[in-house]
Amino acid sequence: MADIGKDIERPLGQTLRPQRPASRGVSAGTLVATFAVLAVIGVSGAIALREKPFRKPEEIAVSTPKETVAPTPALAPAPAEAAAASPNAGTPMKSGGPQIIHVETEEGDGPPKAGIVIRDPSTLGQNLKVAHLPDRALIEASDTGPLPIRSADGRRPFDVYARPWSRARGARVAIVIGGLAVSQTGTQAAIAKLPAEVTLAFAPQGNSIGRWMQAARQSGHEIVMQIPLEPFDYPNVNPGRNTLTVSASPDENLKSLRWALSRTTNYTGVMNYMGARFSADANAMGPFMAELGKRGLAYVDDGSSARSLAPDLALKDGVPFVAGDMAIDAVQDRGEILKKLDSLEATARAKGTAVGIGSAFDITVDTVTSWVAEAKKRGIEIVPISAVAIDPQKG
Repeated sequence: MADIGKDIERPLGQTLRPQRPASRGVSAGTLVATFAVLAVIGVSGAIALREKPFRKPEEIAVSTPKETVAPTPALAPAPAEAAAASPNAGTPMKSGGPQIIHVETEEGDGPPKAGIVIRDPSTLGQNLKVAHLPDRALIEASDTGPLPIRSADGRRPFDVYARPWSRARGARVAIVIGGLAVSQTGTQAAIAKLPAEVTLAFAPQGNSIGRWMQAARQSGHEIVMQIPLEPFDYPNVNPGRNTLTVSASPDENLKSLRWALSRTTNYTGVMNYMGARFSADANAMGPFMAELGKRGLAYVDDGSSARSLAPDLALKDGVPFVAGDMAIDAVQDRGEILKKLDSLEATARAKGTAVGIGSAFDITVDTVTSWVAEAKKRGIEIVPISAVAIDPQKG
């Protein structure tokens, strides 16, 4: 009541000042809170300024699955870069039935789409990208050079070094041009001008055969090796060095044969050069053909001798066999060569296949080159010599 009385007596307009509480100092709770805030700020700053390991984000391990590549035929193999690094890059897939290969295909601008290719390795020859690379599984080392041989798993040079073809039904013509490596300029022109489907035959007496073989195979040609065999009226008519003769012993002839075979590699078979007398003699021809069968090579008979025993012996020894239908350039004239080629086309339309044999003369090379381009337009397929062979192993 005393306080109320004093307020009444106080003049109007003067307010009562609030009474200041007595100072009791800073409370302990306030100090604790303050130190807690400072501690949090300090720790945060220290973490922000410190180096490893706090500032380094945690690494996340990423696992990349390995790609599984299906075996490819040399024929498919493998990219060219991988092939160059592997001595066996030209080897096609081992036989064993069709294989399913998963691939990705690009269509337009959209994402790649999965595709499946069913591929039968028995129908494919060597991949042309690596066709000049020898398959080491098909080589037997010798003092004179590489000899062709069946591989341990049974593959033959005839199969591995064959040029692929469509395998479509229709008229097919095979042309073999021989005498490669005898003339350097002629060989270069033949390889450059002739269509890749034309088979080339190398003379063992030629020069730089290894280099020309690689050029021919890289250009897509299938190749065979010519073997000098004894003709009638030998030695007045002489096929050249290391000719196989009827008077020589089997061992001597095999030595001469192996010399010719070792001059290069990557060929599917051999073709006679002359040899009318030799091919008609069973005692001489028998060991020769047996050797080809052992090595997995084909025999191409140029068809010049009706007395040749090659067809029967090839069947007996499991040798793929081809018989020529005609020589296309016995007369070195463009018009005459064209007549022979047209005759080949007629034969192919009549019986399905035809085989022409020629030599690497300039006129022959030019005429064959122009004729092949026109024949294709008429529906004739030009195929490698292996495509028309009679193969006892597959028969």
